[in-house]
Amino acid sequence: MYKIRKYSKNKIMIKMIQLPGTELKVFPIALGTANAGLAYDGTDADRLFDQFLDLGGSMIDTARIYSDWVSPEKGRSERVIGDWLRREGKRNKIVLVTKGGHPNMDNMYTNRMGQKDMEHDLELSLKTLGVDIIDIYFYHRDDIGQSAGELLERMEGFRKAGKIRYYGCSNWKAGRMLEADAYAKEHSLRGFIANQMLFNIASKYMNPFGDNTMAAMDEAMLRYHLEYQNNTAIPYFGTCSGFFHWVEAGREEELKTSPYYTPKNMEIAKKIKTLREKYHASISQILLGFYFTQNFTIVPLIGPSKAAHLEDAMGSQEIDFDAGDFIF
Repeated sequence: MYKIRKYSKNKIMIKMIQLPGTELKVFPIALGTANAGLAYDGTDADRLFDQFLDLGGSMIDTARIYSDWVSPEKGRSERVIGDWLRREGKRNKIVLVTKGGHPNMDNMYTNRMGQKDMEHDLELSLKTLGVDIIDIYFYHRDDIGQSAGELLERMEGFRKAGKIRYYGCSNWKAGRMLEADAYAKEHSLRGFIANQMLFNIASKYMNPFGDNTMAAMDEAMLRYHLEYQNNTAIPYFGTCSGFFHWVEAGREEELKTSPYYTPKNMEIAKKIKTLREKYHASISQILLGFYFTQNFTIVPLIGPSKAAHLEDAMGSQEIDFDAGDFIF
């Protein structure tokens, strides 16, 4: 049996990334909080967020919709983060990210990205989080019924009002980002600084995800990020929703219901086992290593709810991965 590497904070200063075209410096791993208020809350949340900062972390990601899929509370994730910020007073130690404009949970195909909906979501986010300004504010979905220029100008209005510093897009296709970039260049705007999408070691070979309003990293989007380095990739589902952990544990029933359950991804599972032995690494560390061998700026999201899982994920920063090991 091999020893899993753990993270040493002594090296964090050389790990910080400056997001291109911004003044923001972040740790290469961001903390996603979709399950905040469900998996952890109160003092448990305080411990998790404090540990993330103690290990060098800086970017905390949420959304107005998280985790509205469990009634009755709305904006639960933002509320948990806001409670922590009020108790701990650490606003200046984090890069705060949230998102608005997500469709209502009971009708995913009715867009909510008009001026009134976005103002509604942003004002609620500011109030719930207990802050005056959001560092990066995202459109959570796209609305192809509006031009990219209209959507950029809406975000510019929020920025000029001092409510957001920068803005990004989530679940947009490459063509729409190119449209937005062209408009930003023509009108001397900074435009999107970041893009969130479904992207991980297994996403290329997975079956279609249940929610087709999500956008995955396809060949067009990959080319986009390789060419347009000013738009940082912030992928979600970084650890493949536990799929490869299920493979190792032999949890056959969960495997069969997962969109990751494909012949090619089962081959990747075997490769991951080999890489674990080579790097003396955990499954999560190998999954994160995939990101750190990409040739563009990338800050993957992780969503641990336990201290041990967080420390394990941060341990990926101790490993010098070879890009050749992640060609599948």
